[in-house]
Amino acid sequence: MVLAISSHAEITSTCYGKTHNGRLEQGKMLPADGDNFEGYSLIARMAGRTYVHSDVYNIVVGAYQQLNANHPDKRFKYAETGFQQGGEFKPHKTHRNGLSVDFMTPVMDGDGRSVHLPTHPLNKFGYDIEFDNQGRFDGLRIDYDAQAAHLMALHQQATAQGHDIWRVIFDPELQPKLFETEHGAYLQQHIQFSKKRSWVRHDEHYHVDFDVPCKHQ
Repeated sequence: MVLAISSHAEITSTCYGKTHNGRLEQGKMLPADGDNFEGYSLIARMAGRTYVHSDVYNIVVGAYQQLNANHPDKRFKYAETGFQQGGEFKPHKTHRNGLSVDFMTPVMDGDGRSVHLPTHPLNKFGYDIEFDNQGRFDGLRIDYDAQAAHLMALHQQATAQGHDIWRVIFDPELQPKLFETEHGAYLQQHIQFSKKRSWVRHDEHYHVDFDVPCKHQ
C-alpha cells in the first residue's frame, strides 16, 4: 500500500549543482524523531547536520509514515544529511546540495525484535560499526526485510511527488541478501545500486541520492 502523503515542508528549497559540488537554499531540518524513527544524534542535529531539500524532507517523512502503516513493528534511524545552505560537508565527498541522505542500517536483536543501531560519540555516531559478511555485529543482525521495505517506500514516495532516486550506495557484498527479500525484485527493477565498493564500506549505513531538479551553479 502506497499512502498519499501531504506536503510537510512549509518552505520551498532550491538546490544548485551536483551532490559533490553543489549548494542549497532554504534547507529543511528533518524531525528529531517520529513514531517509528529517530535521528542518529542530537549533538549532530544541534550542529546543523540534518538539513535536506524540502522535497527530500517530504519524501523521507512520507516514507516513514508509509512504513508505520505497513510495517508498524519496524524501527528506523536516519544519519547525516547536510547543512542548511549545503556546501562542503566533511568527511563526506557529497551531501552538498540537499539531495543526499544516509540511513543507518535497520537491525534486529537476538530475539528478532526491530531495534535501533546504537549511535554515539564512541562509535563515531554509528559510522565506526562494522558488520561481518553475515550481517552481524555485537548480537545484532541486519534486518534486510526492513531495509528493503524502506528503500521501496522511499522510491514510491519520490515517484509520487514527481521525483526519483538517483542511486543507493550499500556494500556490494551485502546486497545479495537485500535482493532476496520480498521486495528485492522491486529494488532491482527500480533503483540503481552501487556495483563497486565505495571509499568507505557503507555497511552500517546506506547512502541515498535523490533525483530532484537543481539549478546550475
